[in-house]
Amino acid sequence: MPDCPSCAQPVESRHRYCPWCAAPLRSKLVEFFAPHPLIEGRARALRVSRYLSGDPAQRHTRLSIWDTDRAVSAISLDPGETRRLSRFLTESDGGDRPDEATTDTMPAVAGP
Repeated sequence: MPDCPSCAQPVESRHRYCPWCAAPLRSKLVEFFAPHPLIEGRARALRVSRYLSGDPAQRHTRLSIWDTDRAVSAISLDPGETRRLSRFLTESDGGDRPDEATTDTMPAVAGP
């Protein structure tokens, strides 16, 4: 069981705040992105949440599609997939010729 970084008391990993001192146990960055204005769809926003602290095994990036006031779909990426997504978005110049980042094959994904 990990310890609270603030008071050093043991805290179960399911907690977001320390039950002893109320210190936040996770740091999270959140950004909302608007959909393309000329492409129709029901989605109102893409929410990207980066969970940065706590147990290293729990660090991840969560992408969720929002329709008005609720998420209709979400996926969490581990740090390696987060870096791969970042490369895909930043290395593509938007030209006609695909570059190496846009032609990588997707690794095997487990089915339902």
